[in-house]
Amino acid sequence: MKIGIVNDLPLAVETLRRALALRPDHEVIWVAHDGEQAVQLCKAQRPDLVLMDVVMPHLDGGEVTRRIMKQSPCAILIVTLDVGAQARKVYEALGCGAVDAVDTSGLMREDFARGAAPLLSKIEMVKRLIAERQSQGDGTASVPVSTGKGSTRLVAIGASAGGPGALATVLRKLPANFPAAVVVIQHIDAAFAHGMAEWLGQQCSLPVRIASEGDRAVSGTVLVAGTDQHLRLKGAERLGYTPDPAGSPYHPSIDVFFHSVVSMWRGDAVGVLLSGMGRDGASGLKAMRDKGYYTIAQDRSSSAVYGMPKAAAEQGAAVAVVPSELIASKLIIAFA
Repeated sequence: MKIGIVNDLPLAVETLRRALALRPDHEVIWVAHDGEQAVQLCKAQRPDLVLMDVVMPHLDGGEVTRRIMKQSPCAILIVTLDVGAQARKVYEALGCGAVDAVDTSGLMREDFARGAAPLLSKIEMVKRLIAERQSQGDGTASVPVSTGKGSTRLVAIGASAGGPGALATVLRKLPANFPAAVVVIQHIDAAFAHGMAEWLGQQCSLPVRIASEGDRAVSGTVLVAGTDQHLRLKGAERLGYTPDPAGSPYHPSIDVFFHSVVSMWRGDAVGVLLSGMGRDGASGLKAMRDKGYYTIAQDRSSSAVYGMPKAAAEQGAAVAVVPSELIASKLIIAFA
């Protein structure tokens, strides 16, 4: 895998080089010491993956991500030593199209190989996502159909790269008296999940918190998957976590949750698939549509990464394919 490093600290660069050297298939093809240089190097020699800090001279990680994804899109993994201090910048970069974020404080351990394992594992996940993306073709939108209303209501939302920004766009347009429970499955490292829930809560009028084992889906509340395990329905309304399937490259998996909605939910539901790399959520959204639920996929023009919604459109999984700005209105109408 050809990798570019974006970091203005020489010690951090060398530490990342040392970690990457633990895998013979990782090759550092360039190092950028500021955001402007990173944008230019991506245009001149596009890597498979960019490892990027979010605090740099001239441009922060969010703006660098936005420019790279517009001019020479490639997978971007945010790396940071201080999750708490840089949380907002991390979510902004994720909203602009970064695939995920990883806390690299483990690289400071005495056992370097063990400390590097989370970073290398995350890179391996990205490698698998890239392989999936390269196998995808173009998708087309489906024709909208109507849906019935039940007494128990649920919105199941899946998102990945570019997801936080799209989620904020959707949630901030939902009213405080929104009559359905909302459950969000966002591909994100567990270390960043709580901060992302707090950040989303600042963007909308609905309360947002991390889903706990045994939680009930409650109308007007947004629950966010908060561990590296998969969130699923374990009863008609109760949520819980499971390690299976252990081999999934997606943690947490959108498909796992969507399929659990199909098998366990007893009321009305809407499935939403937002920006992201790969195909996670497409088969689950198709299963939701096949059961008669209303399903929505974000369109190409508003997606930072048009992978997952594209896969859903290809499968005919989406009843409606619309810009992120219009998804909230679709949800409000669905539960009117």
